[in-house]
Amino acid sequence: MPKAWLSLGANIGYPKAQLAEAVQRLDTHPEVTVTSRSSVIITRPWGKTDQPDFANMAVAVETSLKPEPLLDACLAVERDMGRERIEVWGPRLIDIDIIAYDRLEITTERLTVPHPYAHERDFVLVPLREIDPATAEWVMERAKAGS
Repeated sequence: MPKAWLSLGANIGYPKAQLAEAVQRLDTHPEVTVTSRSSVIITRPWGKTDQPDFANMAVAVETSLKPEPLLDACLAVERDMGRERIEVWGPRLIDIDIIAYDRLEITTERLTVPHPYAHERDFVLVPLREIDPATAEWVMERAKAGS
């Protein structure tokens, strides 16, 4: 079954509880099984810095969903939890990004995998290295190859 690695973050409301809820929602999706999860780390905001710190983590999942339907499932969790997309890099109740999907390289209008900024963001790499160092290394290698 295909594997994917997701990055989760939140910085308003009750971030740690929201991360736990998002993981639970993903794990109860009929075509997604969470197979490992990182610790939660607290990080400074990236991009737009005048906002609260973020709680971040990563999860590995096995899924029968193809990449874009997996993106739709992640967006549905965000929407169902009350996420509103108001400003780029702004505060959020929950954010779920696909960092990698197997070892595929995908670029569509809706999805780029590996995630185009993952290699620049410790809040993605630190949790990803905790649960799957080889995938974190692959993401870094793909970024270097694309430079």
